[in-house]
Amino acid sequence: MRVLMANGVKLNWREDGDPAGVPVVFANSLGTDLRLWDQILPLLPSGLRIIRFDKRGHGLSDCPPAPYAMADLVSDAEALLDGLGISDCVFVGLSIGGMIGQGLAARRPDLVHALVLSNTAAKMGDAAMWQARIDAIRAGGIETLADAVMERWFSPAFLARPDLTAWRNMLTRTPVEGYIGCCHAIAGADLTESTKALTLPTLAIAGREDGASPPDLVQGTARMIAGSRFTVIEGAGHLPCVEDPAAYAALLNDFLKEHAHV
Repeated sequence: MRVLMANGVKLNWREDGDPAGVPVVFANSLGTDLRLWDQILPLLPSGLRIIRFDKRGHGLSDCPPAPYAMADLVSDAEALLDGLGISDCVFVGLSIGGMIGQGLAARRPDLVHALVLSNTAAKMGDAAMWQARIDAIRAGGIETLADAVMERWFSPAFLARPDLTAWRNMLTRTPVEGYIGCCHAIAGADLTESTKALTLPTLAIAGREDGASPPDLVQGTARMIAGSRFTVIEGAGHLPCVEDPAAYAALLNDFLKEHAHV
């Protein structure tokens, strides 16, 4: 565990791999922490400097009071990379992590050489939907929505597995202020115009059974970025790096070989 002050927030981050290697930065989804990526790390090639972090309000990072704005989350990631001396990285973001990646690539093209947008979009849902979720959590806690979230996250096959419990617990143990803060950030974010202006190499990944960001939504965002590549992982939901780490890592490895020369 390491902590770095970034944009006024203490962020928990972790480094794996080769400290002198090609930097690859992973940003996790709403309601998860940096352990989201555990299963794919052993499947990635050598020669990578792998950076993971808990965004504000999640994991072991600080949890400022809600609401947050997407600009806050982008600034956190920007300050983290500047603080670690990282530039020209491959940024892999899932769900809200992918929104952070889009915002960071638009603001600081010097920091992001290539982008992986996983189970995400330039705009996710509408303000009314997110407000309803916020109100429900304020009234009854994250537990009241946990089963419905699991059904959006995972395929029916995964829902029957015993390890579902760990992911449900990760969700429900997320600080309420952190979860709600990030809900506000997503609700207020429409990255369409800045994402349309991106020109960097981009791989977009969807899960066929994703109930939170369906393939059509992910593909629509991919089409905004000239030259991007879009692919679907069959049989997986919103967290394909959890449900099918081998397929997910294979896609990443091909992208890294092409655009990071590993």
